[in-house]
Amino acid sequence: MDMEQPLPEAPTAPQMPEKQMIDPHGRAVTYLRVSVTDRCDFRCVYCMSEHMNFLPKPDLLTLEELDRVCSAFVAKGVRKLRLTGGEPLVRRDVMTLIRTLGRHLETGALDELTLTTNGSQLARHAGDLYAAGVRRINVSLDTLDEPLFQQITRWGRLPQVLDGIAAATRAGLKVKINTVALKGVNEAEIPALVEWAHGQGHDLTLIETMPMGDIDGDRTDQYLPLSQVRHSLAQRWTLDDLAERTGGPARYVRVAETGGKLGFITPLTHNFCESCNRVRLTCTGTLYMCLGQDDAADLRAPLRASQDDGLLHTAIDEAITRKPRGHDFIIDRDHNRPAVARHMSLTGG
Repeated sequence: MDMEQPLPEAPTAPQMPEKQMIDPHGRAVTYLRVSVTDRCDFRCVYCMSEHMNFLPKPDLLTLEELDRVCSAFVAKGVRKLRLTGGEPLVRRDVMTLIRTLGRHLETGALDELTLTTNGSQLARHAGDLYAAGVRRINVSLDTLDEPLFQQITRWGRLPQVLDGIAAATRAGLKVKINTVALKGVNEAEIPALVEWAHGQGHDLTLIETMPMGDIDGDRTDQYLPLSQVRHSLAQRWTLDDLAERTGGPARYVRVAETGGKLGFITPLTHNFCESCNRVRLTCTGTLYMCLGQDDAADLRAPLRASQDDGLLHTAIDEAITRKPRGHDFIIDRDHNRPAVARHMSLTGG
């Protein structure tokens, strides 16, 4: 990608929220997930087609524009910011953006700056991430079997990811493993993944496959209900429910025998909408108020229409008034089509 221009020196004055963003259902929106790129160096079978058509570079927000829109949300009460993709660390000069956003941690306006990654670039960036104020990351890892890993990711290399996870741990980052449960693919390996993650000191969260985007395959073949997985794991281990939340959709248990924490994200068998506190921004500046709905707001136009952020703030306020109560994800067994046409990599995983 073309070199980004350096971001301007960031102000250090504390930024107090103008007000909380309250949606029509009384929920405070305090969590923003931002896709910094739709590009990825993997082609995971449940996420995207092997031959993806990525967005033209001029359509993407610049790093400066990403900083402006994230900072506008922080000014409006967002306390947690997660950078996603695609794979966020493949965007050129993305560390410049991460370091600049770190100023909101220093002022206390932001509680947490995190990212979700496939781990391929972690060995290079782990130390810089910690220095920028990142303390916790999610790493997607669906198997510890090298041939199966290559089958699932198509282009990925397992040793590179494991080296990245080890580098992140050495740098002081808390790592959580995200595993998409795939029927007949990694289903039998889930207990081994839990034991490995907990043995390494990492939490692990299991995720149901989500019906988003054309993936060159049949989702009904992939779908594995986590209610079924949990029942199976409960025959092996003692699972103690935990009340804690991390600002995301997971529900957690403590595995008594390993001492580790295990999460379940279940958009299909039991959605998590009642406590939803998040919105998602794409790398093109489109704001989705719900992962599973198509209603969206264009923030790129007001962002580029003025050097000040007045129009941007107005557009954000209007969008929050349209945040729905929840999504209606289904696996369409009759027509084999996604519930939402856009890919997760565009929305921000």
